[in-house]
Amino acid sequence: MRAARLVDLGLADYAATWQQQLDLVAARQRGEAPDTLLLVEHPHVITLGRAQKARANVVAAGDVPVVEVERGGDVTYHGPGQLVAYPILQLEEGEKDLHRFLRNLEEAMMRTLADVGLAGATRRAGATGVWIGDEAARKIASIGIACRKWVTFHGLALNVATDLSYFGRINPCGFEASVMTSASREAGRAIGVADVKPLLAARLGETLGREFLLASGA
Repeated sequence: MRAARLVDLGLADYAATWQQQLDLVAARQRGEAPDTLLLVEHPHVITLGRAQKARANVVAAGDVPVVEVERGGDVTYHGPGQLVAYPILQLEEGEKDLHRFLRNLEEAMMRTLADVGLAGATRRAGATGVWIGDEAARKIASIGIACRKWVTFHGLALNVATDLSYFGRINPCGFEASVMTSASREAGRAIGVADVKPLLAARLGETLGREFLLASGA
């Protein structure tokens, strides 16, 4: 397991964090930065991936900004109460399989949810992300990644205590908004993002073969 850096950004603007990712990707490609995991909550924002129908799946953004980015996938929403993780990793020999990388992200989130008492999280055939409930009826986490010269960026969004009403402004990943759920809703109790952060970082470390160590001063 290789040592890597963990940076907790707290609540941070989406555009600024996106630029930070791009800077880290370039630095990682040059060998000037280590593998890095960014953990963050964003103020309300809707992002569009590369899917052809992403913009058409914005129903009524209202006062929520809409940002088009280079990640894979459709439209999604980020906001307070949602834990977002961006792994900026140089994939080495034996790791250069993006489908496996996606499955590793899903596995880390399923393990994290089990850690907070939600053992029923699973995958759903043909739908990237993490689902929960009978027949995987509800979506609790979304994934959309990008990769340049085998350095990954963008990442995953786990609904911990998210205000799910904001998903009503879009068709999240092409689904009806009612499909979305959160860990707090499923558990029937309040679960805090701060409690989930160390769990997710540890589980991502397991599935991605890194030991994420909190950066000094982060």
